[in-house]
Amino acid sequence: MRNALGLMLASLVAAVVIAGVWFWTSSPHVDAAAPQTVAARKAEPLPAEARAMPAARDDVQVTASLTKPVQTAASAPLPAAAPPAQQKAACANPNALGVSRTVVIDTSGGPGFGFEHFKQLDFLTDKEVVLTFDDGPWPHNTPAVLKALADECTKGLFFAVGKHATYHPEILKQVLAAGHTVGTHTWSHVNLNSKKMTEQQVRDELEKGFSAVKSALGQPPAPFFRFPQLQHNPGAMAYLGTRNVAMFSTDLDSFDFRSNNAEQIVNTVMTKVDKLGKGIILMHDFQKLTGEALPTLLARLKAGGYKVVHMKTKTPFDTLPEYDAMMVKDTSRLPQVSSRPVSAVVQTVTD
Repeated sequence: MRNALGLMLASLVAAVVIAGVWFWTSSPHVDAAAPQTVAARKAEPLPAEARAMPAARDDVQVTASLTKPVQTAASAPLPAAAPPAQQKAACANPNALGVSRTVVIDTSGGPGFGFEHFKQLDFLTDKEVVLTFDDGPWPHNTPAVLKALADECTKGLFFAVGKHATYHPEILKQVLAAGHTVGTHTWSHVNLNSKKMTEQQVRDELEKGFSAVKSALGQPPAPFFRFPQLQHNPGAMAYLGTRNVAMFSTDLDSFDFRSNNAEQIVNTVMTKVDKLGKGIILMHDFQKLTGEALPTLLARLKAGGYKVVHMKTKTPFDTLPEYDAMMVKDTSRLPQVSSRPVSAVVQTVTD
């Protein structure tokens, strides 16, 4: 009897133990390891789809911060956009003469313009004129011409003498900065058609003029050239053709260098242009009277229904390195002029 009770008690204990083990193994439970914090938990790699997606953007606008914010892919500034095309400056004169159209010239082969010498290219229509100026840059006179043109919001072609460009590069830079076209007019304004000029001397006058203007401007001039005194040397014309430089004569000469006063210049130009109906006008920014006459002349052109055509080059011009080097050497020997204003150097005192 006692043995039977012992056996029953042992069976009961075994059943309880088996039931406990079954209950423990079949119930959900927490890992025995200590729980990891968010900071301590090793980050798991995102799925490929999630890595490809941009980070979510909080719809919160930060208006101020005491510390410099860290730039993320979402907050980093975008790359700077390409600068917009330079806008045409607004004209302050509502009744200005202005520019009716701009033409781009293909100078391949050395085309010629101006019916006094070249008859092939008649590109101006009725009542159209081109304003051209020779022999600058020159103090006082060239700036006076620039002001008159600026007041009427119009443009011209300037054929600069190389020596003058080396004397007054700052003035020639003003011409270019104002949007005018800068061509050349030889190195020293010599008559290239003179029998005393050798072929090499003619070529030197041309190329030194190109390089001198380039040195003054900091960039090559337009491949536009006018012969001094309108003396066209056939050999020089052929050479300019190989250099792809356009040659300019004129349709009407202002003869400003012969005029006694500004009114005479205005009357000369208007009489000729009214007769021709259009044309390339030759003037000189080297002459003082030209700057004085120009405001009235431009007003008369406007009143007469004339329109200004501005001429530019299609392709840039390449000067020759040997002449560029020559200009560097020559200009280094020029006397250094004081940069102080006259009033700082010369003062009037009472006796």
